[in-house]
Parts: sequence; structure tokens; C-alpha cells
Amino acid sequence: MTRRKDLSGAERQAIALFLLQNSSNGKLHYGTAKAATEKWGCCRSSIARLWKAAKDEHAQGQLVTVQSKKISKSQRKRVHIDLELISSLELHKRGTIRRLATGINCSKSTVGRWISKGLIRPHSSAIRPDLTAPNKLLRLRFSLQQVVYDRICNVLKFNNMHNVIHADEKWFYMSKVNHKFYLTPAEIDPHRTCKSKKFIKKIMFLCAVCRPLFDEDGSVLFDGKIEIFPFTEMVPAKRESKNREAGTLEEKPIQSITKQVMKDMYIYKLIPAIMAKWPQFASKTIYIQQDNAKPHIKDDDPDFRAAASANGFDIRIIHQPPNSPDTNINDLGWFRAIQSLQVQAVSSNETELVQAVQKSSGYGRRDYDHVESL
Repeated sequence: MTRRKDLSGAERQAIALFLLQNSSNGKLHYGTAKAATEKWGCCRSSIARLWKAAKDEHAQGQLVTVQSKKISKSQRKRVHIDLELISSLELHKRGTIRRLATGINCSKSTVGRWISKGLIRPHSSAIRPDLTAPNKLLRLRFSLQQVVYDRICNVLKFNNMHNVIHADEKWFYMSKVNHKFYLTPAEIDPHRTCKSKKFIKKIMFLCAVCRPLFDEDGSVLFDGKIEIFPFTEMVPAKRESKNREAGTLEEKPIQSITKQVMKDMYIYKLIPAIMAKWPQFASKTIYIQQDNAKPHIKDDDPDFRAAASANGFDIRIIHQPPNSPDTNINDLGWFRAIQSLQVQAVSSNETELVQAVQKSSGYGRRDYDHVESL
């Protein structure tokens, strides 16, 4: 016989009526209690309690209900979420769970439960460039210039940008201020030191990349990686140390990136790299897209035009719209991909940092002919 834990109200009333119908002068007929236990799957003690309660109610002339006297478990009342109240709060008053809970006068655990259930949506807001009306007009003009007319098919197509090289600069640091590690429970926390967290050693790099080319089978004809150049110079060591003797040439970052430094980088580094790596079958009319930083040179620079028109090439400089980093491949994610690999390498000096960036970018370390002016 399977015993049940609890009987519903309807079952209790049905058992009581069954017992009353099979009784005479306040006594049950022989076998009635056993039949009730087998029919409703309960124990004899439960039948006995129900029979006693039914007799008492029947003797008092009441309706036989034999309701359970067990106190029901009352659940905690849930706090109702007021979405209109949350929306009416100012944004700076709901930047954290604590502030939001204070603003709507409830506990932090309640707000956390609402967030886990999806009733409140967390959002990370990033500052966007404040585009003025002229900026928007230039972005629109830049977008329209990417639409070309195909006279053969008589349709409008987007520019394939196979002859556009995206050039941009980025600082790469020797180490991060905050670095996350995963340690075993017995390991000692790593101890990292620096003279000043505001002046961590860093080197600026100029990266040039364009759209890769594939054949009909999907094989890579040109990976699109032109080069990544460090703004460094070879400087003789002024003093002797345990690592090198005085006068040893060391690679040091250029402290001030001026227009002349950028001009020499383009003429003596970037343009030769483009001419050396550019596919023979591709168009030699090439556009270098750069941002509007002050040290950048313009396309009408005579020295640049002389170097850009050599060997049958026609390399030109174009500028992306102001406040529009989303129009440059480097800012869209290429720099982030390089940095995520670069931070995995431990660099103790500038040369190792350059090698780590070169290896992470996939360009490979080269022996650069440093220009005297750099």
C-alpha cells in the first residue's frame, strides 16, 4: 500500500462521507476502515482521525467538511516592480545596483533578482564622437564616394577598396597597469613594480593594412598586410650598465612625432614596403587613407609625390571623415587583435616590445634602415 503524505480537501470530505454511509450508531461496519485505506491510499491513523472529526461535526449538526487543521506555509510576498518609476529616475541615479535600489526604495537583492530574471536590462554606455553638421556632411560625402557606377552592367556597386590602404598610429605599452592572472590556491600573488603608473614605457607604431585578395579557389593571393613600423631610433648608451657597455646602440622610442618624422616614415618606410609587397597584377593607383592628425602630411607634398610616383606607381593620400574612426580598419578591430596577443609576451626593453608587436601582428620582424632624421 502506497502511503500519501497529504490529502486534499475533496478527498477528506469524500472519505468522511464514505465512513458515515458505512456506519451505524456511531460505529463503523466491519472492514470499512480497511476499504477506505485501500481506496484512498492512506494509513489507518488518518482514517481514524477523519472518522472522529466526521462524527463530531455530524453530532453537532454541521456540514461534514473535515477541513485540515494544518497551518499552510505562507510564501513571502514578492515586491512589485514599477518600471515607470525606474524610467523616471535620472540616469546617474541608476548607475549601480545600490543607487537604483535607493532610488526606488527597495533592497539590493530585489534589484539583483529582477536583473537575473530579465526584468531590468543592464547596459554599458560608451561615449560617441560628437559629430557636428559639417562632420555629418563629410561622412555622407565619404559614403557616397564608395558607390561606383558599373557602365557595363548598368548598376550601382560599392567600391571593392582593393586599392585602399588603411594607415593609422597606435601606442603599444610595455605592460598593463591592471593584469588578470589565474593562480592555484597555493601560489603567491605576483609582484609587479613600476616607477610610475603614469609613465609606463610605450612605443608608437604605424600600421598599414588593406583588403586581402583571393583567387577563385579561395586561396590567398595577397594577405593585405603591408607593414607595421615602430617610431624608434638607434641611440648610443650614455652610461655603462650590467646589460651593455657605454656607446652600445639601443632602440629607443622617438619622443616627439612631428610632421617631418611622419613624412620620413611615409617616404622611407611605408612607400618602399607598399612597392615591395604590392601584387604585380593589381592596380598601381593606390590610396593611403589616414586620419586628420596634425603631424600627417598632405598629398600635395612635393617630396612625397616624387617618391609615390616612382616605379610606375601612383600612390595618393586621402583623409577619412573627421571624428570617424569607424571608417578605418585598424580602429575597427585590427589594433585590438594585435594588442590581445602582444600583452601575452613579456617585454623587458624597447627592442623586445617591438619584436612582440611585430610577431603578434603577423608581419614579422625586419631589419629597418633607420633614417638619420628619425
